[in-house]
Amino acid sequence: MTAQTTDAPIIEISDEDKAAVAAVPGRIVAAWAAHDAQAFADVFTPDGTMILPGVFQQGQEAIAGFMAEAFTGPLKGTRVTGTPVDIRFADAESGILITRGGILAPGQSEPSPERAVHGSWVVVKRGGGWHLAAYQNTPLHAA
Repeated sequence: MTAQTTDAPIIEISDEDKAAVAAVPGRIVAAWAAHDAQAFADVFTPDGTMILPGVFQQGQEAIAGFMAEAFTGPLKGTRVTGTPVDIRFADAESGILITRGGILAPGQSEPSPERAVHGSWVVVKRGGGWHLAAYQNTPLHAA
């Protein structure tokens, strides 16, 4: 993939990196399916941020703690889905994904309108792998 702005040089991104970035949402989906709060937090950088409506968590430890509580409480038995609709790279070691998805209640294959979201994912390459530096979502439909 080649990314370019009007006054920036062309950025060459390897197919391997493009695939790894596109796979980041799948890592979150898998961790959520296992209700594994630590695996969920491990997708983030050590100082990563997660912003949800009414929620701000920063750092892997805070994110893991929040998700552990959520998986045994309001998110118990749920799954999540997120499909990339746009992927862009700022440079060879950072990019942005936009996804459409949401939380799936037991038995659902698509999120209900009140649980459907667009997500913004800021990803960075660290230690040879791609990690989530920041995640934010907003409801897909107006309340």
